[in-house]
Amino acid sequence: MARGKVQMRRIENPVHRQVTFCKRRSGLLKKAKELSVLCDAEIGLVIFSSHGKLYELATNGSMQGLIGKYMKSSRCYVEEQADEKQVLESKMEVSMLKNEIDVLHKGLRYMFQGGAGKMTLDELRILENNLEVWMYHIRSAKMDIMSQEIQLLKNKEGILKAANKCLQEQMEMQYIAAEIDPTMTNMPCPLTVPDEIYHY
Repeated sequence: MARGKVQMRRIENPVHRQVTFCKRRSGLLKKAKELSVLCDAEIGLVIFSSHGKLYELATNGSMQGLIGKYMKSSRCYVEEQADEKQVLESKMEVSMLKNEIDVLHKGLRYMFQGGAGKMTLDELRILENNLEVWMYHIRSAKMDIMSQEIQLLKNKEGILKAANKCLQEQMEMQYIAAEIDPTMTNMPCPLTVPDEIYHY
């Protein structure tokens, strides 16, 4: 009598489920051993029952050795995939840069030759965007230079104010000394400023 087709769903009866598990587990282990012998293949099989019991098979060597080999192989595969992805991204970037350089060269010829030659609408848009970026960088550079020059002028202003203050104090001291002792009026009044004043 032919067996009916087994429905692929969970067996509700726990006894039938356990019997089926034992039979199919044994069959799966047997098939793995046969495949290993017939094809000289290294096979690692791990099974956990519904109760958490572990069943494993390593046809050549130990399970740890097979797992280590698998990890090494998968890591190499991942690295190869990453390398291929990086190479592909680099090629795409190089291609984009070449296209952009071609458009820029064409745009420079277009500008310096008074609109000679033809450019598509997309090329003109790319050129316009690049010009806007260049103008932004140029303005930023100008602002940086102007800020530096303004700061230098402020520093010089501070130095001159400090020197002026020092000279005023010296003149006031000479004036007071002359009032106290009139003979001091014939003494020269050095209009020099100490060097430390200039260290602003």
